[in-house]
Amino acid sequence: MPLRLTDYSDAILHDISLEIQTGRHLTILGPNGAGKTTLAKVLCGLIPSEAATIGDRRIDTMHGTTRAVAVNYVPAKLDIYDGYLRTEEFLALSRFDERLSIDTALDLLGIAHLKTHRCKTLSSGESQLLLAAAALLHGARYTIFDEPTANLDPLRMRRLYRLLKDDRLLRSKIVITHNLEFAYRLGYDILYLEAGRIRFCGSADAFFEQSQLDTVYHGSVQNLGNHVVVALNNE
Repeated sequence: MPLRLTDYSDAILHDISLEIQTGRHLTILGPNGAGKTTLAKVLCGLIPSEAATIGDRRIDTMHGTTRAVAVNYVPAKLDIYDGYLRTEEFLALSRFDERLSIDTALDLLGIAHLKTHRCKTLSSGESQLLLAAAALLHGARYTIFDEPTANLDPLRMRRLYRLLKDDRLLRSKIVITHNLEFAYRLGYDILYLEAGRIRFCGSADAFFEQSQLDTVYHGSVQNLGNHVVVALNNE
């Protein structure tokens, strides 16, 4: 069942239409304030709209487990209001896919040693990995990651990258990021937003052609063949 948004507009987004088939993956790029997080929240039903559907059902009319297993939004920051909640308890609340154990999810993210720690005591990077572990246990048809690499050191970023490249773990992944090298390596389809409008929607190969990069980044990004870099010295 495809995830669709049809002719959606609000105060931030304008005339947005897209379709993602189950099993396909998408990276959403764009400058600050372009509407990336707003788009994510519309796609998962946090911002209700009749324009967002999975198959023939409106997402904002789904409830309970039906909605939980359909689409999952993973925020950029972990917010925990219970100061005594431990990581294993947080993950137990997230577990809808019983094929994966809490211990396995923690191992995959390299945070098994944090199993009994209180969530409030985790560093920003550890919290980011805890959210990723929760996403694995959630196991939704579509999983939206909002800036999943923002607080990660290189070793943990590589661990997350390998997880996102493994199609056995999550069916369809949507990743919002500013990290162009990360997006380049993922190789997902690209949607580029600017000022609330879609400026590009297509393959990663097409987006990372130098001519296309020049169009959207005005010469500030270079494709070196094996890497994509920010050209800090270019005027």
